[in-house]
Amino acid sequence: MQANSFHQKVIVILVCLLLTSIIIPLSYADDDLLKIDTSTNNGYEYYTYPKMTALLHNLSENHSDIMALSSLGKTYEGRDIWMVKLSDNVDIDEDEPGVLLMGAHHGNEKPSYEVLIFFINYVLECYSMDNVDNDGDGLVNEDVIDGIDNDNDGEIDEDPSEERVRNALDSTQIYIIPMVNPDGVAYDWRKNREPNYGADGTNDEITSYGVDLNRNYGYMWNIVYLFPENYFLEYITNEETWVYRGEEPFSEKETQAVKSFVETHDVSISLSYHDYGEFMIFPWMHTSRHTPHETLFRSIGRNMSKINKYDLKIYGQYGEREYLIPRYQGTPGSSENWLYGEHDILAFTMELCRHRPERYEPYVLDACWKHVGVNLYVCERAQTVEEEKLEFEESFNPFSKGFFSQNLLSEFISNYLHQIKNK
Repeated sequence: MQANSFHQKVIVILVCLLLTSIIIPLSYADDDLLKIDTSTNNGYEYYTYPKMTALLHNLSENHSDIMALSSLGKTYEGRDIWMVKLSDNVDIDEDEPGVLLMGAHHGNEKPSYEVLIFFINYVLECYSMDNVDNDGDGLVNEDVIDGIDNDNDGEIDEDPSEERVRNALDSTQIYIIPMVNPDGVAYDWRKNREPNYGADGTNDEITSYGVDLNRNYGYMWNIVYLFPENYFLEYITNEETWVYRGEEPFSEKETQAVKSFVETHDVSISLSYHDYGEFMIFPWMHTSRHTPHETLFRSIGRNMSKINKYDLKIYGQYGEREYLIPRYQGTPGSSENWLYGEHDILAFTMELCRHRPERYEPYVLDACWKHVGVNLYVCERAQTVEEEKLEFEESFNPFSKGFFSQNLLSEFISNYLHQIKNK
C-alpha cells in the first residue's frame, strides 16, 4: 500500500510539473492576420486559419469534381469549422466506406493540421495525373509510400503511385476536419476560447477561458467519479488547467459539430492527429481492458507503424502493456473512446513529430509525407474493415465493451451523486 501511494504521489507531481511548464500567451489579436506565429521564427511556416481558409476555398473551386468544402458550424469567436470531402462523386452520398481524418483538437499542436492540408493538396494534384516515373529510373510506381525500399535502391518511397490516389478517391469517401479547434489555433494554445463562468458555471463574470476538446467527448463520462485519483479528477474539473473537460459532455461547439457529423455519416476508420512523440494509440483510454476488436486494432496499427515508423502503444491487459505518463487508467472524454465506444469506428490517435511545436522543416515535411502513405493505407483498409470487424471480433464479456455498461454506469453514478447532494 505504501509503495502504491508513493507511486501515485510521484505521478501527481509529474503532472503538476507538466501543467505548470506550459507558457500561457500574454496577448491575443482579434484580427488573425495581425497574429504573429512564433513557431515560424526558426524554421517551418505553418498555415494560419485565414490562409488555410483561403486555400481550401480556392482548391474547392478548382477541383469541384472531387472536393467539396462545407462548414460544420461556427466556434465561439465565429470561425467556421471546415470540413473537406474528397471523393469521385463528391456531391453524392455513396455506398462506400467513410474515413474521418481530424487535426488540431489542441490549437497549439500545429503539425496535426499541417499534415492534413498537405494530404489534401497532394491528393488533388495527383488524382488526374497519369502514373509518373518520379525518380527517372525507367520504372513506374515501383516504390510507393509504404515505408519500405521496394526496389532495393537505398531510397524509400521515392516513386509513389498516382493510380493509388485515384483508387482511394474512387472507392472511399474521405472526410477531413483540418482544424477542429480554429480558435485555439489562432490563439496558439491548447484549449478552445469559450468563456468559463466558474467551475459550476454559475459566476456572473468570466473566470477563465477554454475547454480541452479532447476531454469533452461523452463516452464513459461519469466513470471519473468512481476513481477520482486514477483519472486526476481535480485537474480535469479545474477550469484553469489545460486538461479541463468542461461542465458536461459535448458542452462545446466544436465537439458538438463533430458529434453531429459522425451521427449522420457512415465512418469505418478515423485518425485524429496530435503532437508530439511519434507514437499511436487506440481505445480504450479509460481502462487497460482489451476492446472487442483488439486484434483488428493491432493489425491496422502495426501496418501504419511500418509506414511512419512510429511506436504503437498498447494498453492491453494481457501480453504487451505500455503506459503514457500520467497513465493510471487513461483519459476519459477522448475522441477515439467516443468514436469507438458509441459508433464502433476504429479510431486511432496519431502523435506527430519530436517536439511541440516542431520548427525544423525537414521533420515537418517528413511527417507530412509519411502520413500521405498512412492515410492512403487507411482508405484501402476501409474497403474490407466492416467484414473484418465481424471476423476478428473477440468473444464479448461484460468488461470488454467499456469496463461497465455505459447506460448502467451513468445511471448508477447519477443516483449516487443525487443521494450525496440531498443528504
